[in-house]
Amino acid sequence: MSQQDKKKQIAILGSTGSIGTQALQVIEEHPELYEVYALTANNQVDLLISQARKFQPEAVVIANEDKYQQLKDALQDLPIKVYAGQEAICQIVESEPINIVLTAMVGYAGLKPTMSAIRARKVIALANKETLVVAGDLINKLAQQYRTPIIPVDSEHSAVFQCLAGEVGNTIEKVILTASGGPFRTFTYEQLQTVTPQQALKHPNWDMGAKITIDSASMMNKGFEVIEAKWLFGVQPSQIEVVVHPQSIIHSMVQFEDSSIKAQMGLPDMRLPIQYAFSYPDRVHASFQRLDFSACTSLTFEQPDIKRFRNLALAYEAMHRGGNAACIINAANEVVVDAFLKEQVSFLAMSDVIEKTMETVSFVATPTYDDYVATDAEARRIAAQLISNQ
Repeated sequence: MSQQDKKKQIAILGSTGSIGTQALQVIEEHPELYEVYALTANNQVDLLISQARKFQPEAVVIANEDKYQQLKDALQDLPIKVYAGQEAICQIVESEPINIVLTAMVGYAGLKPTMSAIRARKVIALANKETLVVAGDLINKLAQQYRTPIIPVDSEHSAVFQCLAGEVGNTIEKVILTASGGPFRTFTYEQLQTVTPQQALKHPNWDMGAKITIDSASMMNKGFEVIEAKWLFGVQPSQIEVVVHPQSIIHSMVQFEDSSIKAQMGLPDMRLPIQYAFSYPDRVHASFQRLDFSACTSLTFEQPDIKRFRNLALAYEAMHRGGNAACIINAANEVVVDAFLKEQVSFLAMSDVIEKTMETVSFVATPTYDDYVATDAEARRIAAQLISNQ
């Protein structure tokens, strides 16, 4: 087998986003191990063009069909296949040579392509948390049916995944997810009433896209991670604890039945969990900055405040309800975050809209894929209506 044959062929769904661009840095650092097979983006055609010219994938897909001609013209001198539309993203992940599909699309849009990649038995490097939030039961059943491994890329879930290496058969007592607390950790309820999108977009520790940064500020991101942990690690809601750890050095922990706790630590750098997902079960050298304990002398922990950050409580409630409840809060949250960024709804009112949407949308105890699609559409419509009625 030649060196060329050994390279893992990687498809990156959402290559122009924060996770996608950092994944390309990982691939660039290890050209002997990884090769880009396909790149997809939703809208950012200029960045997709420059990525395609640099990494020369087999294929590129732009979800926004209006940008197809621009993409095709820009790459016509290269032997790269160019496609457009949501359906093309679902089809490209099935390509025979692909080994790993990194799902780094934002939001609900990641669900269908992830299902296609699972059916095609590709290793899933999961960075799209909404996929498991919306349809965890469905995804787990599919993954079992097709024997498809799902390797988490979220820093918290990657940390838990790393803590569980070598622990097969040992009972997990508790999964402890750490949260930075976001930019408003020390704000009073009164101060939270007037925060602006500009303030919310300044995360203290992580550099992320706009949607996830707002979710982090409202702690909905942590709520989604709690739901995701349930599906990834087969634990009950009561076994998942959130601890606010402002330094973001401990990325998450696992407590076992003998009372021992394992923690995964490191500087906040998403390239590490991305690289681990690509190289698993091996670890490969990385040039990332190392944690210096002479500079990091204090690690602190506190309890999350679910009165100020109600989204975390709403996520636990959705998890307890089961069915399509988490799909409802995900859809409502996507609508309110978009509205908050456009200054159409206040920071605290986002939770009100999500809660009212949960109360209004029809509950389905054992949803099919079609039920999720209908729930998503209904929840978005109701959330948008609630915002316009304010």
